[in-house]
Amino acid sequence: MKSFKHFSKTLVSSLLGLTLLAGCGPSIQVQQGGGSSTPSGTTASAEPQGQAEGGELTYEAGTVLRMATGYNSPKTGLSFDAETAGNGITLPDGNTYNTGDLKPTWQEVEKVLNIKIEDKYQGNGATKEFEYWKERLGEVDLVSGTAALLTENGEAGSLVNIGEYLDKMPNFKAYLDANPIVRLSITGNTDTGAIYFSPYFDGVNDIEKMPLMRIDWLEKLLDGEGEFTAAASKQLQPAVYQPYMPTSGKVEIDVVNAAGTAVEKVTKDYDTAGNIVAKMNEAGTLDGVAAVNMFRKYIDEAYGGYYGTKRSDLFQGQNAAWDADELVALLRCVVANPQTLNGTDTIQGLFSREDDNTARRSDMFRFAGHLFGVRGMESRQDYLYVGADGQLHDARQEEETYKALERMNAMVKEGLISKAYVDMSTENSGTYLENDLGFMHYDYNQTQTILNETKLQKDQGEKYMAVMIPVARWYDGTNADGVYMHFTESWRSVKTDGWGISKAGVSSDENKLNAALALIDFAYTPKGMVLLSYGPDAFIKTNADGSYVTFDFNGTQQPVISDATKEALWELASGNYTNFARYYLGSTLSFVKNQAFEYQCTTDIGQEGAGHISKAIALGVIKHPELGLASNSWYTSVPTVLPTTTVENSTIGGYTELTEKFSTAKGGENILCQIIAAGYTDAAMKDAASAADTVKNAWKGAQYLSIKNGAWQRDTDYYKSLH
Repeated sequence: MKSFKHFSKTLVSSLLGLTLLAGCGPSIQVQQGGGSSTPSGTTASAEPQGQAEGGELTYEAGTVLRMATGYNSPKTGLSFDAETAGNGITLPDGNTYNTGDLKPTWQEVEKVLNIKIEDKYQGNGATKEFEYWKERLGEVDLVSGTAALLTENGEAGSLVNIGEYLDKMPNFKAYLDANPIVRLSITGNTDTGAIYFSPYFDGVNDIEKMPLMRIDWLEKLLDGEGEFTAAASKQLQPAVYQPYMPTSGKVEIDVVNAAGTAVEKVTKDYDTAGNIVAKMNEAGTLDGVAAVNMFRKYIDEAYGGYYGTKRSDLFQGQNAAWDADELVALLRCVVANPQTLNGTDTIQGLFSREDDNTARRSDMFRFAGHLFGVRGMESRQDYLYVGADGQLHDARQEEETYKALERMNAMVKEGLISKAYVDMSTENSGTYLENDLGFMHYDYNQTQTILNETKLQKDQGEKYMAVMIPVARWYDGTNADGVYMHFTESWRSVKTDGWGISKAGVSSDENKLNAALALIDFAYTPKGMVLLSYGPDAFIKTNADGSYVTFDFNGTQQPVISDATKEALWELASGNYTNFARYYLGSTLSFVKNQAFEYQCTTDIGQEGAGHISKAIALGVIKHPELGLASNSWYTSVPTVLPTTTVENSTIGGYTELTEKFSTAKGGENILCQIIAAGYTDAAMKDAASAADTVKNAWKGAQYLSIKNGAWQRDTDYYKSLH
């Protein structure tokens, strides 16, 4: 096992002092001391830190909650499974856990709330777990499920309407009041305000995915004085991709200055430098050396020497301003210079983490949305987004979506996107980074930059890091010609899973009902926020007086994990924070996953790239959806779930093409991925116009969108009625 000592370095001021973003909700103030005991007696308070006035959730001490809840496998439940526990596993709290024992987080929950947990979880994903218990809800008190299933069955009378008890759940209510889109995402009925599940947040109000690159290769190609030279290079394939950005004129872009302290403007001067893609295309046959030197000259001229000899900062710097055309030029340089970069005959440019997995392949069209200014490609619900007109729009029904995919297909034809993405039988993209064969993909920062510690050779200068979000032209309604800016749609909000309270399970026992409600409310207290992300205090670094050692994260003081926890993270989960938390601590299974824990488990290199992006978000350079009803509705995050009726859900379920041809599940079919890889393969689609028309008319997209817009109108009307 790899020891954490190789990774452990003092967490210092590289952690960013960010301001809280609008709509974040109540700040999570660390409770010093971490006291968690519930006073003994015949009843236990639902809020161990002191119930807010008006809260009256009391129940008998030792009340049993039968919990059919977990994440998505036997490893990610409340209790240890046989594979994880083995013959007994000792954790940094000094305790040894065996198969069937509650994980540390849930043992602590028992103590804090003075309840007894009976683990009924079957080890399934949300859909299968709920379906298992659907006809046996009298046997459980809380149950996992998808938001859609929980809402549907709540409306049918099977689950408790949590909304009726919000006045007794002050912490949960405060969170919903501060985050309107969260409230709308979990409202199952706008006539009654019913809420049938507690939401899950895999982080909230923060960026989710980002582009990552081999920075050492980027620097080798672009940086330095004089011309690039190489002993050998390859010829670029015939040009197919055509310019997306202007070929003349000037474009001003807001960036964060190199020091990370303020916003400044940089100019893309196409009159002076031309468009790099157009210049390469016009040049005809180019080899890798000529392409690199052409690109270097373009960067110097287009930006007036702004980046100096550190041209790689166009992509990786705090002041990065790259766009889709510049990425294509870079990818051409990368794939044409493998001998220089990795000493082989081949490098794959842009790839997805698992090219044989639709869930990962879909990241390619999500990234396409970022490159070419297309909304709805990384939506919180289906492919929907809120337009500047306040109405929902569906990316699948818009020509611009397919034009973006055509541009990606042009990149495929030039060999700039991996062979495995085109033909999944050729090779395994999962080994690209390990074997020095892949340059770039779009993914989660923490889990992917771990590769810097486990697979890449740091002593050889290899470095895989997040780079800035690209510049694209976005039509946010403020300018008829669009706005060139950094924008990400990959914004964390309510996930599609949650936990509901079984009405049959608690109906005859008010103690059970109150204890279940108390558990949900506790998750939104300061203590609960820490415990359900970090685990018990034994896994957190403390001062001599027992208070938490904290650091500044997004404007609040958050706990620092203990050195022993860091070591266990690497020895037990190879540095994967999420797996460690779920498999061993039992945390981050639901409720709010605190990204401060994850940030500490990110490699130094991972923190560097993410730090640039975080500063750009904090200073307003990177725009993003908001978890509230924004003054410009284009910036309003679409709710994860809309309050469609049972009849409407049944109707939508009949639109089979919209479900079957646009799946993002592993093993599913996704026509957007197919268009990127092979162009239009469906007989009904010949170009962008016919593709959009097919979805809108032949595949019932118009009817689908009408139903969703009706639900969105009910949602917004309901919200207005609350204020």
